[in-house]
Amino acid sequence: MNMVLLETVEDILVIDAGLMFPEEEMLGIDLVLPEITHLLTHRERVRGIVLTHGHEDHTGGLPYLLQQLTVPVYGSALSLGLVQDKLREFDLEADLRPVRPGDRVGLGEFQVECIRVSHSIPDALALAVQTPAGLVLHSGDFKFDPMPIDGNLTDRDRLAALGNEGVLALLSDSTNADRPGATPSESAIGPTLEQLFRAAPRRIIVACFASNIHRIQQVLDVAHRLGKRVAVNGKSMTANLRIASELAYLKVPPETLIRLDELRRLPPEHGVILTTGSQGEPLSAIARMAVGEHKQLEVEAGDTVVFSARVIPGNEQSIGRTVNHLFKRGAHVVTEATCPGVHVSGHPSQDELRLMLALTRPRFFVPIHGEYRHLHWHAELAQQIEKPPEQIFVLEDGDILDVRPSGGAVVGRVPAGRVLVDGKGVGDVGETVLRDRLHLAQGGMVIVVIGFDKTGAVVAGPDLVSRGVTDPPDEALFEQARQLILEVLDGISVEEKTDWALIKQRIRSVLRKFLQKTIERRPMILPVIIEV
Repeated sequence: MNMVLLETVEDILVIDAGLMFPEEEMLGIDLVLPEITHLLTHRERVRGIVLTHGHEDHTGGLPYLLQQLTVPVYGSALSLGLVQDKLREFDLEADLRPVRPGDRVGLGEFQVECIRVSHSIPDALALAVQTPAGLVLHSGDFKFDPMPIDGNLTDRDRLAALGNEGVLALLSDSTNADRPGATPSESAIGPTLEQLFRAAPRRIIVACFASNIHRIQQVLDVAHRLGKRVAVNGKSMTANLRIASELAYLKVPPETLIRLDELRRLPPEHGVILTTGSQGEPLSAIARMAVGEHKQLEVEAGDTVVFSARVIPGNEQSIGRTVNHLFKRGAHVVTEATCPGVHVSGHPSQDELRLMLALTRPRFFVPIHGEYRHLHWHAELAQQIEKPPEQIFVLEDGDILDVRPSGGAVVGRVPAGRVLVDGKGVGDVGETVLRDRLHLAQGGMVIVVIGFDKTGAVVAGPDLVSRGVTDPPDEALFEQARQLILEVLDGISVEEKTDWALIKQRIRSVLRKFLQKTIERRPMILPVIIEV
């Protein structure tokens, strides 16, 4: 949920407006947004949003934010192109203002300079923000790639110049803070793909992130060199390829792209499918192909399937499931685990993190972008190169860090929870609903229906209906449960006979204990009382 606010007394600058994809226990949730109560409370001070790059974890929250806040959005041409396409889905218009490396933008008391950095998507930026207190440098997602696909190197000279001028605070990418050495170049992927393409006896299916434009470029280039044709599968992949090619960030070799329906007319050894679903998402194109449910494509024996992406923590099971199904269909499956050369990260490893610190020499250092353990390891790395601990701040969402020439300190917190998106509902699902869903998923449900007259006497039932408890329903078990419920009702005093809340609580309690003791299960129990 990448979003950083820089604040002065008068102004607020927003850097990125991202989202998070749901964790495994967030049943039914589509997306997770950052809580923006503080931002909306001070909306009159917000001068603009600046995007570091076009990945959805940095831009995906914009459609929801811009429905509540009308401010200009600055970003590179590709970032804004991807954002514009997403805004159309929401029927939204926004004030989108393109910037290029080297541009400077004045936003209230902030002067924002855009600096080119390499990443797994073109047009990524670091942001040098001049504030009344000093210079704050936000690295964005970056790496020091010596041979980037588009030839655009991270601007070391400008970073070093800023270090010479004086950096008050550096906010730096921590994603690979646990990885020694330097991250390999994206261009190292091409030779590996070419070897796999040459060795493949039949069709090749490459699954990668739809936003990894450099990876898509290499797939297209290798296929063109070997005389193969490429069909694109997946809505986001198709959209991103179109946008990137229209903006000239992607060069599609002539006579390389074909439609999915044209693929069938090609000899299998001449076909390449570029698809989404590298994380094994159940509804993704590759997952549907793996189980034979894709309308246009089918994985056949001898096909080669390449997962050209890292496994995001938490997705191991879904990817494993998809890989199992592909093997059952006779496919040859290649992943980063079996062939490390099919993927490289877009984030800096430890040597590059040290280099960023050495170039910029910040007074204060704030590790960002990663789970808490990555921030911790990045902070330790800074201490190893003699950064004093009191000048390093490992923050949690909502922390307020006050920095000024005289010193820095965490001085408070703002609201910073998670807002869950479920279908068209934004924020209407909370922890209670998630607990209920998890309870239902783990234990099933038993509904107890009882009819009472106005005096509290039982005139119908109790009838028990279960879902997800036993299959088929255990009638002997439920008959014992009925008798227990009747015994409980017999023991209720005259004064309590029409206290429906108390009766429901007693039924839940006795039934929960009975089922836990008898079958060692804890289904959700829903008493339904009908007053006749």
